[in-house]
Amino acid sequence: MSTPFTTPRVAIVTGGSRGIGRETVRRLAADGYAVVVNYAGNKDEAEAAVAEATAAGGKAVSVQADVADEHAVALLFDAAESTFGGIDVVINAAGRMYLAPITEMDLGALDSLHRTNIRGTFVVAQQAARRVRAGGSIVLFSTSAVGLGVPTYAPYAASKGAVEAVTMILAREMRGRDVTVNSVAPGPTATALFLDGKDAVAIDRLAAQPPLERLGAPEDIAEVVAFLASPAGHWVNGQIVRANGGIV
Repeated sequence: MSTPFTTPRVAIVTGGSRGIGRETVRRLAADGYAVVVNYAGNKDEAEAAVAEATAAGGKAVSVQADVADEHAVALLFDAAESTFGGIDVVINAAGRMYLAPITEMDLGALDSLHRTNIRGTFVVAQQAARRVRAGGSIVLFSTSAVGLGVPTYAPYAASKGAVEAVTMILAREMRGRDVTVNSVAPGPTATALFLDGKDAVAIDRLAAQPPLERLGAPEDIAEVVAFLASPAGHWVNGQIVRANGGIV
């Protein structure tokens, strides 16, 4: 764990009520961040994340917003600035996952997936690019499935391929601002989003893939995010960090 900051930094974590987002909230709070916990619909889970962040030593508030709604996201960023005085770090952990063979994919579900994963990422990145202070960081989320070519993952991997393109281009567009832009691309990670619909055989097969022979934990990914968000990680920029235990 890194040393807490003497001057509190402010972070927005979208999708902060569950899974990797929630563990990231807790991890940043332990480093002394003031955290705005964004959630889509589950206020109780968001408030639990706020309580965990406070217990970890940080300050936190929850704010509801659909990441694909540009007006709601603008208000989310307004809330961060009015509550804590500015924004240093934006983590876009909000996302959806639908898995199906291309021949069977429901196009309505595809539109919903892309609305959150592509449009939502773009909307959050747009506000972050306008408002993050010098010395800050923007961390988006891709997936290691982009490079693995796993059957049934085409809809999800395609949406995250768009995130990788946004990451590399936005990092260059932020020239002169002293703000880094990176994406974390987890492999199989034990979250409700990932485990939903998978039986024990499938989970065991996926856990055996990395040379480390286990699924990732949300804490594993949160550590990578915290590094990229910190001054210690500030020389890493425009990168896709594949945090997957060594799957190739």
